[in-house]
Amino acid sequence: MKLREILHDIDFKCGAYDSALFVNDVVYDSRKADENCIFVCIKGFQVDGHSFAMQAYRRGTRIFAVEKEVTLPSDAVIIKVDNTRRFLALASANLFGRPADKLNIIGITGTKGKTSTSFMLKSIYESAGHKVGVIGSTGVYIGDKKYDIDNSTPESYILHKYFKEMLDSGCDTAVIEATSQGFKLDRTYGIRFNTGIFTNLSPDHIGAAEHSDFADYLACKKLIFKQSDKMIVNLDTDYYSDIIAGTEGDHVTFGATDKADYRFSDPSFTTGKNRLKTEFKCICKDGEAIDIDLNTPGYFSLYNAAGAIAAAREDGIAVEAIKEGLSSAFVKGRMEIVPVGKEYTVIIDFAHNEFSVKTLFDTIRLYSPRRIISVFGCGGNRSKLRRYSMGEVIGRNSDLSGITSDNSRYENVEDIIADILIGMNKTDGKYEIIPDRRKAIKYALEQAGEGDVVLLIGKGHEMYEEINGEKHPFDERQVVREALGIE
Repeated sequence: MKLREILHDIDFKCGAYDSALFVNDVVYDSRKADENCIFVCIKGFQVDGHSFAMQAYRRGTRIFAVEKEVTLPSDAVIIKVDNTRRFLALASANLFGRPADKLNIIGITGTKGKTSTSFMLKSIYESAGHKVGVIGSTGVYIGDKKYDIDNSTPESYILHKYFKEMLDSGCDTAVIEATSQGFKLDRTYGIRFNTGIFTNLSPDHIGAAEHSDFADYLACKKLIFKQSDKMIVNLDTDYYSDIIAGTEGDHVTFGATDKADYRFSDPSFTTGKNRLKTEFKCICKDGEAIDIDLNTPGYFSLYNAAGAIAAAREDGIAVEAIKEGLSSAFVKGRMEIVPVGKEYTVIIDFAHNEFSVKTLFDTIRLYSPRRIISVFGCGGNRSKLRRYSMGEVIGRNSDLSGITSDNSRYENVEDIIADILIGMNKTDGKYEIIPDRRKAIKYALEQAGEGDVVLLIGKGHEMYEEINGEKHPFDERQVVREALGIE
């Protein structure tokens, strides 16, 4: 690709240069720089890419994008821009042939519910005959392929790389989690969302390396309005008026209140063999009532589903596809029910802090289980406060717990369990200490009977256990099947 093609529609300043120079990549890590790339100097939280420009030069790079002065030999082509993160976003889009322009992109922001809503939409659109790619906190999904990523909204270069792969694989739709950090760091800069969804809002991600305060957090999330052709917003979230303040254009609302354009009502939470059944009615803005049989349990799932229904209907998706999609949608590791063919229910969930564990138990209580049997541990080399609080919350809400390992990293499992017991012993909860997680799961299943719910807490979508710096394969679904002798 010629340099002028990479620079298409980008504002920059540069001295004399050859616009026909060959470029085969846009790089922001100097260790990946070579003679055929543009090295983009990005200022990060801990390091400044401008400091590595000479290192990239020594590796053969001669084209640099900067936002402040750098000292390089005279044969270097220096492209000066106001914001190198935005340059990276636009240059990456050009490098991959502007794939986002050719996809129906649905962006989802909010404090909670992004992942669940993403997979509900994936299932709905696939039921309507579309091929859908997903980018979010559990990874990138394109057809049968799954890729791990470091951030829910990855760097702009990575986004456009996967958009290109989606197109090449026949996808026409992409659903992405658009996080506050994604907006703050211009990872989604230049991307138009055909539909934007705002799930809810509560104070989160506030700290030195994230957002300075709640106002900054909110302002970053509200950027989705400027990038979306149409917006779907939760009317019931506590900060609704703050979310829409100062925004332009109309938006569609969802929620439980009568004023919502898409309103859910008459929820029913019942149990069945291998299933926590959730049913409700969604009243659409045109008055049409849709009976929904939801595959994901819990009251909070009603909001996620209503947001997905609103987005799909506003995009012209048929009612039957919505019903079919929601009846089969699930998120791996998030309230995931493992089919075991027993009179009790086994659920895998990623809950790994006090708030998420409380939410998990609140959800399970809706279905009036006979008993709750929990298997859990806490991560090594992490806050001890989390261990105390999780031990206490799980002790108060479980009839029986198996306290075990969960990514012990460089700590001894026994030391982590000792911390968990400080919280657990504040309760009357019964427990067994079983450091081997595989054995702990087998023990829990042996104790389960009709009407019980077995919760496997903490691992979720993770397919490994991290011990002493190594990730050992560990799929709880397979562990359950092996314990029960299921092929």
